[in-house]
Amino acid sequence: MARKTVLMLGLAAIALPAAAQTVNDDQAAPPPAGLDLPSNLQLFGKADPNVRKPTALVNGYVITGTDVEQRLAWLVALNDWKLTPQDRDQLRLQVLRLLIDETLQIQAATADKITIDKADVDRSFNGLGRRMNRSPDQMRTWLRQVGSSERSVRRQIEGEVAWSRVLRRRVDVSVGDAEINAMLKRLRDARGTEEYHFFEIYKSATPDRANEKFAELQSVIEQLRKGDRFDYLARVHSESSTAAVGGDLGWIRLATLPDQLANAGREMQPGQVAGPVEVPGGYSILYLAEKRKIAVADPLDAKLSLKQLTVAFPAGISEAQAQSRAAAFAEGTRGIKGCGDVDRVAKDIGAEVVNNDSMKIRDLPPALQQIILNLQVGQTTQPFGSLEQGVRVLVLCGRDDPTEFVEPSVDQVREQLEEQRTNLRASRMMRDLRRDALIDYR
Repeated sequence: MARKTVLMLGLAAIALPAAAQTVNDDQAAPPPAGLDLPSNLQLFGKADPNVRKPTALVNGYVITGTDVEQRLAWLVALNDWKLTPQDRDQLRLQVLRLLIDETLQIQAATADKITIDKADVDRSFNGLGRRMNRSPDQMRTWLRQVGSSERSVRRQIEGEVAWSRVLRRRVDVSVGDAEINAMLKRLRDARGTEEYHFFEIYKSATPDRANEKFAELQSVIEQLRKGDRFDYLARVHSESSTAAVGGDLGWIRLATLPDQLANAGREMQPGQVAGPVEVPGGYSILYLAEKRKIAVADPLDAKLSLKQLTVAFPAGISEAQAQSRAAAFAEGTRGIKGCGDVDRVAKDIGAEVVNNDSMKIRDLPPALQQIILNLQVGQTTQPFGSLEQGVRVLVLCGRDDPTEFVEPSVDQVREQLEEQRTNLRASRMMRDLRRDALIDYR
């Protein structure tokens, strides 16, 4: 747990609730276990819109509208999201829930007499800046420019450090040798079985709203084609519980999916999207991130030696000018004769060269993985990039293919099982903190 005290750079803790469904006489759904709910609901009184304003008192601690807006701005700028007004409103409410949980975690640490030193927060804040190639002063300036603040980011760091120390103090998990041996046996027995790493966006649909829900997911497909991230769209649009983790289904076997999704997934390659697919109760969009065979050496684990040539576009350049410069770059790199020729070509066309001798194929974007798999040493990829980030070409200088699968050690298996149990305990503790909290929305 100590090594996991890091700043979250996304919205992993944010989730949307499932959309409410109308229950009629013909399709009466059973009430949730333990609740005595009528099958026909009649609402009394009117909803007060004021309770949805993004401010709250959490056990006496004030979360202001400014706090919400600054954290929202930080997340949007960090992920380079292009939000519609409707998406921004939804995200604002999710950010409020995130800040409430963060406050409860800090209060739990205070109750346990755990103090977070300013030096600890300083180190994390400065480390974040280094990863973003910014000095602390440059980081503060950038945060102000995007509408956030240093205080908001430091508060997030404090919450994560506090919660990790609470877990370290309260959670004591132990894993026996028998459990480790059983897990290793299951791994050996499953050798060669294919697993798929899927992400899903799901929308429920009653027969009278099927066309509407299908059209909504078609719109999501269009957003994906425009370059929006799948995990962000899953958090905003999916009604599945996996919305909290960007639609991530984890590594699964096709047999565990509904037949309709299994049939679609069987034909997919990494990086592809399928859907909307009709499934029991609604529609789904499926994205395949990776696939592998259990306990078999994976070609995607090959270690690469690469050289990257980059030409950046100056600020204010038009799309036509960028296309012309990219075409000249492509023509110049087409004549590269192996990695020994890279520096000469880069000098001729004014490109920057970066070397990397430790990247694995699976670390590359899915669109590049298949290209690299088919390259021979000395060959180049086709140019790729964007108007904002410039155009790039990769040159393959060497590849060390994995020879055999290395079975995880006993310590690695123990660590994995301990982490799973710690995460489960953490979820239960957060549930208890939310249940006992006094939250007053303003």
